[in-house]
Parts: sequence; structure tokens; C-alpha cells
Amino acid sequence: MKETPAKKPGEDPASEASLDGKPYRSPVVAVLGVGSYTPERVLNNEDLERMVDTSDEWIVTRTGIRERHIISEEQATSDLGIEAGKRALAQAGLSAGELELILLATATPDQITPATVCHIQRELGAPRAAGFDMNAACTGFVNALMTGHQLIAGGGFANALIIGADALSTITDYEDRESCVLFGDGAGALVIGAGDGPGVVMDHIVGMDGTGAEMIRVNAGGSRQPASHETIERREHFLRMDGRKVFRFAVAKICELVEEVTTRNGLSLDDIDLIVPHQANLRILEAARRGLGLDADRVMANVDRYGNTSNASIPLALDEAAREGRLQPGMLVILVAFGGGLTWGATLLRW
Repeated sequence: MKETPAKKPGEDPASEASLDGKPYRSPVVAVLGVGSYTPERVLNNEDLERMVDTSDEWIVTRTGIRERHIISEEQATSDLGIEAGKRALAQAGLSAGELELILLATATPDQITPATVCHIQRELGAPRAAGFDMNAACTGFVNALMTGHQLIAGGGFANALIIGADALSTITDYEDRESCVLFGDGAGALVIGAGDGPGVVMDHIVGMDGTGAEMIRVNAGGSRQPASHETIERREHFLRMDGRKVFRFAVAKICELVEEVTTRNGLSLDDIDLIVPHQANLRILEAARRGLGLDADRVMANVDRYGNTSNASIPLALDEAAREGRLQPGMLVILVAFGGGLTWGATLLRW
């Protein structure tokens, strides 16, 4: 089944599709609540100056980042996701006992197995909920939101908690001055469900190009290079990337995705009230904004205070925009992500 493009603003958003040649209408999937969480510890640029050969001016000029939040020794990715999930559920007015599905997008699971979402389900107290982890690097949250949307629209579940959470500090090489300034830890979550709500999930675009898999990577720790004394000594368990190539890819992909999702939904850029991109680097966001010809107030940016939090960055920014009053009922919002793999994705929401 291929979902048809979403309706224009003001039209019935229930999608028309076919099953065994017979038309049917899938249910509206509403946005019910949003929440986020970042750990208390703050690592600012002055702290990094004492750790590596860098400076506040160098970091801000190249990335726009001034500080980032870092987990404590007692915390892991699941702890971040649990807190964000609780806040999203509270805003949705949904108890954990009513929850039917939990999807976790993460590139930094607590462990290889079991899935980190199992820990989250247990601590939330959601015994009815099924779930699984998803890894599409920094694009994972959009992929998870699309998956939850389709599973609800297909009638399999009544509601879902979609979490993006990462503890990138655990795979950051704090001896690498180029990359260690970029990353932070955090989590964000969105509750969606069948039926009426304050917003509607309308459309998704996702994609992948495996020929760029080497641009962003952690070489060791998997089945190709299991952990060993040698891989630890070579520091191969840390994140590596080709920053210049990633920059060019990211700017072009943001512009391409925004234009594609608007065009296929019969919209123009003037119809879009806010774009919430993956918060990787302020220079990337500014270059994409200029490429699209948008004013700064139409592109959400909080990377200066959180750094690149991978799967957490979009729901964290979305929650902040909602709390600041930048999102009002009826607004059209595009979430747009890019990440290792190479992967990319966009979601169109009516708030």
C-alpha cells in the first residue's frame, strides 16, 4: 500500500488508499503531546578549552555552539528517553498504562541487546506497549515517526510514543578538537494517536544513500570489528566524520526535502509556518535557510545551547518551539533530518 499525499490545509486529512482493490479511508493520526529532557551537567566552550586545543571563538565561528548537556556517570540513553517520554505523556493526558506502542530512535543504545526501549517500557510502567529500537543515525526520529504513523493509520495500534534519544558523549573522542565540540546528550518525544487532537501527522519523505556510509561512522564495536584491546587502543569506538562533505550534503538535502514535501502536498514555502531541522551545526542551518530564502524566525534553531544531540535534536527543538509559543493551532510545520548512512527524511505536520 502506498499512502497518497496529504490533503491541503483545511481539507479532511484522512488519506484515501486501496486494499485488495477496494478503497478505504485510514484514520487521522493526531499529535497529542510533546516533551523533552536534557541532563543537568553543562559542558560549555570554556570547559572544552581546558580539554583540547580550541577556543570559544573558534567553536562559535565554525559551529555556532556555545554549550551542550552531558549525561552523568549514572545515566544512559534510556534514562534520557524515560524522562522525555514522561513529559510527552503528561502533556498528551495519556497514562503509561494506556500506551500501546513505543518506538525509540537512537544511535547510542544502552547495550547491544536487549533493545533499549525495553528498559524505557519497564520504567514508564507501560505493560501493554510493544516496541522496538530504530537506528538511522540522526534521521532516526523521522523514520520512527513515519513508522508509528503508518502502524496507527493501518489499524494496528491506537497510540504511540515516539522517542528520539542519544548520549553522543559516550562515543565522542574528547582528544579530537574537530569533532568533540559538536555533540551533546538529550531526548525528545512525541505522542501520536488515532482520532482528533491538537495537530495532525500529514506526510513523510525518507531516503538513503549507502555509498556515503563512510562519511559518518563508528568503526568498531559491531560484528565487523568486535571490541578488542587493539580497537580500543586505536580509538575506533569513537564517532568519526568527514565534516566538509557532510556540510555540503546536509545543506543541499535540507533544501531539497523542504521543496519536495511542499510541492507534493500542493503547498508553497509561504504556507509553511516553521521548519524544525536536525540541529547539527548553526552554519548548516543558516546556509540552508538562505538557500530557501526564509527569514530566521521561520527556522527553529537551538543548537547553540544543546549541540548536536542526534535523534533528540528535532523533538527537543519542537518541544522548545511549542513551549515558547512559536507553534499555534493550525500552523504547518516541516521536520527535516539528515544523518549518517547517508540517510534523510522530512515530516509535514499540522499543529
